[in-house]
Amino acid sequence: MSTTTERSQAHHTFVVERDVAHPVERVWQAFADLDAKRRWWGGGTDDLELSELTDDFRVGGHGTDAGRFGDGPEHRFHSTYTDIVEHERIVYTYDMWIDGAHISTSVTTIALEPTPAGTRLTFTEQGVHLDGFDDGTMREHGTNELLDALVASLD
Repeated sequence: MSTTTERSQAHHTFVVERDVAHPVERVWQAFADLDAKRRWWGGGTDDLELSELTDDFRVGGHGTDAGRFGDGPEHRFHSTYTDIVEHERIVYTYDMWIDGAHISTSVTTIALEPTPAGTRLTFTEQGVHLDGFDDGTMREHGTNELLDALVASLD
């Protein structure tokens, strides 16, 4: 049996927009405040068992979450904030691991814009997905679920 890993990389960029019926300040708080973030991070599912959740929300600060969904593999997310403009923009880089295997590195930009009905949230991710675990489509699907959970946590 071979233990050689076939190496590959797939680049994927996607944009997800949500019109949220809450003011920018409230949407911002869902990202900036760890207690508020706990209500939606992980997709808002009870199936997620976190072993670690930290978030140092400042430029240069790091965030980590680790855990598993049910009996699934362990995942680990580690981010570094590179730009924060209060109530307007959040930029961070992050890496993900599944059962200790590095599966991706991404750059994410979250833009918040006031609208007459509340807030337009624009989530843009540019990622490299490593060694065949994902081509980016699963990440895009998961991000849509995550943003649905964020909106539900505000409603």
